[in-house]
Amino acid sequence: MTEWVNAKVIKNKKWNQKLFKIILHAPISPFIAGQFSKFSIKNHENKNIYRIYSYVNAPNNTNLEFCITRIPNGIMTNQLYRLKPGDIINISKYSAGFFTINEIPSCEILWMFATGTAVGPFCSILQDGKGLDKFKKIILTYATKYKDELIYKKLIQKIQKKYYNKLILQTITSQEKDPGSLQGRIPKLLKNQAIENNVGYIMHKNNSHVMLCGNPDMVKDTTSVLIKYKNLQKHFRRKPGHISQENYW
Repeated sequence: MTEWVNAKVIKNKKWNQKLFKIILHAPISPFIAGQFSKFSIKNHENKNIYRIYSYVNAPNNTNLEFCITRIPNGIMTNQLYRLKPGDIINISKYSAGFFTINEIPSCEILWMFATGTAVGPFCSILQDGKGLDKFKKIILTYATKYKDELIYKKLIQKIQKKYYNKLILQTITSQEKDPGSLQGRIPKLLKNQAIENNVGYIMHKNNSHVMLCGNPDMVKDTTSVLIKYKNLQKHFRRKPGHISQENYW
């Protein structure tokens, strides 16, 4: 049974009518970068509804940050969008999830693929830095529909500086051209090797592990491409492979 704690809203930053982030202070138990928390609010019938959101912040940061997409007619996201500093909501005391670096085997290249707000867990992992010494190169592909939705691009570029040349960022916009970004969808850009050609590294089952986080269609289609064209396999504790997944809704 979930144990709940009160979380105080410190900030609610709205990038636009769709994307926003909230920063909370709450007496949660320690979490591992890549994990998620559970939120609880009451609907119009005074019944509790629940949703899960991944941390963007590193575990040592007491500012608990969550990046959220506002869903039209969505009860949870619209209530969260309207929160003001000082408001109180309930979140789970204990975090959960296995989309963490300690679940990933050592390899030469760690490939991270995220769509939209699903870049959050990778921001947490990269800001934390623990366990990343077991990879020689980290390549983060960050995909959105439009360039103004690349809301964590500046943060990632800042993080790059502490990793020197170890961390590569490749952005993608699917609905418009953006200088420095590829255009299209992740599965197609992997199939035609555009991502590999652009970053200058080749994905191979003997040197790579892939972490996929985003909308279920991206995760499903990308996994199919990786299995068919790269001969990679899904990763499980009982059966190690090359692909770790997290659907982001």
